[in-house]
Amino acid sequence: MKQLLKNFNSSIKTLHLKKSGILFFALLLFSISFSLASNGQAFYISQKDSSGIDSIQKTKAASLAADSSKIFSSLLLSPFTNKGLSFSMNAEAKFFAEDYIKKHTDYFNSMKVWGKPYFDLYDRILTSYDIPVQLKYLSVIESSLRSTAVSWAGAVGPWQIMSGTAREHGLKTGYYDERADYIKSTNAACKILKELYDDYGDWLLVIAAYNAGSGSVNRAISKAHSKNFWDLQYYLPLETRTHVKKFIATHYFFEGDGSVATATGNEIQGSIPGNDDAYLHTVANCLTVNLYGKYNSVVIANTLMMDINLFNQLNPDIDNALAKGDIYPLRIPSDKVQLFQSKKVDMLRQSVELLLSPSGK
Repeated sequence: MKQLLKNFNSSIKTLHLKKSGILFFALLLFSISFSLASNGQAFYISQKDSSGIDSIQKTKAASLAADSSKIFSSLLLSPFTNKGLSFSMNAEAKFFAEDYIKKHTDYFNSMKVWGKPYFDLYDRILTSYDIPVQLKYLSVIESSLRSTAVSWAGAVGPWQIMSGTAREHGLKTGYYDERADYIKSTNAACKILKELYDDYGDWLLVIAAYNAGSGSVNRAISKAHSKNFWDLQYYLPLETRTHVKKFIATHYFFEGDGSVATATGNEIQGSIPGNDDAYLHTVANCLTVNLYGKYNSVVIANTLMMDINLFNQLNPDIDNALAKGDIYPLRIPSDKVQLFQSKKVDMLRQSVELLLSPSGK
């Protein structure tokens, strides 16, 4: 009996010594399991469509409810900045965007789910033409991503291309109208956007010209003696200046901030010393991944081999948002998405270890 009691006491002491280690691993396993279960929608598989361009597809998606007033208020509070460049919303668009976002919040939230395959396709094709991926939102305001959309003027498809322009860029418009083909029409739209940008060097003017034609924009520039959209907007048709503001509002809703696509050419050139083309290219070619769990920004940046300052500028307040249990729209360069997915579990493990370590408190 004495020997049994002695063995029992020894077991209790051993259990006591290992208690902290067991607690650590229990917390680690719980965090990993909960994060993976909650964030299943963030896993991607790489596929190729008939264009030969890789298309990143979500295997699962979840609709996130949103309060439109909170969405809009956040747009102006955390502008994305770098080297003095601010992509905060232009005051001229503020009141229009506020009303537009409130009216379209529910619809846009549902589009985040059903429109994801189209956005993924757009991202790949736009990137192949070195066009900011945010130009995909032009298709949202042109057609609500519908291939069957037909305008009163005869524009057809998700990019609303006129028949003459379509034929100039290699699309057939006969019995089988290729303007309704997502891949072919997106390639044609990219060629049009590229040509317009070569003329204007300003994405807001490109959007205006895409809607009203180069003639209307050129006349507005001549009358306003300016190539700044906000100076010449009232020399454009009402439909066109509204079109540009719809694009800005839609962009802000989906992205949470602005980009080179919502700033004038002068604002971009004047705000970046030396015109950092490499930096602009990085910003323009980011994808968004919904992230949930106790991830740490330093761990993610180190794993992706990204400069921590650039990472934090792309993802302001990420640590606080994840610590509160929020889903965070992580923005990373498109060429790092696969690396992120392959290292996701390991990054969570490192982040939790950092959180639980004395120095992480």
